Amino acid sequence: MAPLNQEVIRSLASFKGGDRPVVSVYLDVDGSRWPRFSDCDSRLERMVRQGAERAGRPDAADDLGRIVGHVRSGVDRNRVRGVAAFACGDRLWEVFELPVRVKDQVVVNQTAHVRQLERVVDTYRGFGVLLADRQRARMFVYELNELVDKSELFDELPRHDDEAGDRDRGHERNHLEAAARQHLKRAAQLGFEVWKQHPFDHLILAAAPELIHELEGALHSYLKGRVAARINLPAGASDAEITAAATEVEQQVERDREAAVVARLRSAAAAGRGAVVGLQPVLSALGERRVDTLVVSDGYEAPGWRCQACGHLAAKGPACGVCGQEMTLVDDVIEEAVEDALLQSCHVEMCVDNADLDVVGRLGALLRF
Repeated sequence: MAPLNQEVIRSLASFKGGDRPVVSVYLDVDGSRWPRFSDCDSRLERMVRQGAERAGRPDAADDLGRIVGHVRSGVDRNRVRGVAAFACGDRLWEVFELPVRVKDQVVVNQTAHVRQLERVVDTYRGFGVLLADRQRARMFVYELNELVDKSELFDELPRHDDEAGDRDRGHERNHLEAAARQHLKRAAQLGFEVWKQHPFDHLILAAAPELIHELEGALHSYLKGRVAARINLPAGASDAEITAAATEVEQQVERDREAAVVARLRSAAAAGRGAVVGLQPVLSALGERRVDTLVVSDGYEAPGWRCQACGHLAAKGPACGVCGQEMTLVDDVIEEAVEDALLQSCHVEMCVDNADLDVVGRLGALLRF
């Protein structure tokens, strides 16, 4: 199974089926929602049957059957919550077992339906959690919400005679403080060493209020710029407690980031420079290769048109407004726009439940020029 990243998604988006359609299947296998695998299997069978009937192509039916066989051969639902599979005869076979949920979907088209994969990569960024107290440090790294690394170090504080005098006790306190400071430096170094092995976008620091400033000050500059939150969580917290706290922080970070992108989009569009909003203006900007960031409301779908002669997308057809040739109706022009954006090396920002984006048409673009 190939690792899921932007490069893989762009490669999928660029694949063309030619005379044979490309089959894309997404299946929610989350055990907390579907305790019995038979529930997932019956949903998959129903989706595939309907997809084969809509496609009306024996070759598509064969590829759909191959995907069903793969899923039935076994999915480790202890860690897998979503499956995404893509097939086109002998030319394409990709299966991604994801630790996050996906929406059930079957698409038969001339290209792979990658929009859900893009949402997963855009939403679930890599993040680390560094926990420390005066003796213990622990480092957790998550990718696609799945724990991929856990490291730990322990520096026992020196012990001293309880019967020492006031002067000696003062010296001991200073010695203990120096040992604790050295430990926090080693904790920060642990975080950097782990980051070099498993790079992440965001870092969450967890320490008592009296230690958090010194811990952050000891971080390598590469990590200081990645600090997304500081929380008061004991170094001895359970793995489940750490994951829950980190997930809550990451969700808020993602919502804040989406809100900032939408605010920038609306401000630039209102000023009439640097951005456009709405279906046709965005499709036109894509056709002119002016888009830097495509901003899409998650779940937004709309029919549209594609010109087979020049490749331009449009909200209305059937004549191409660019070259005048006849256009082909497409079921979801938003998916087509996402694929075009990826092929143009644009960033695609999927926004979840963002009312400010919805009121301007659920689609916008920050422009290169």
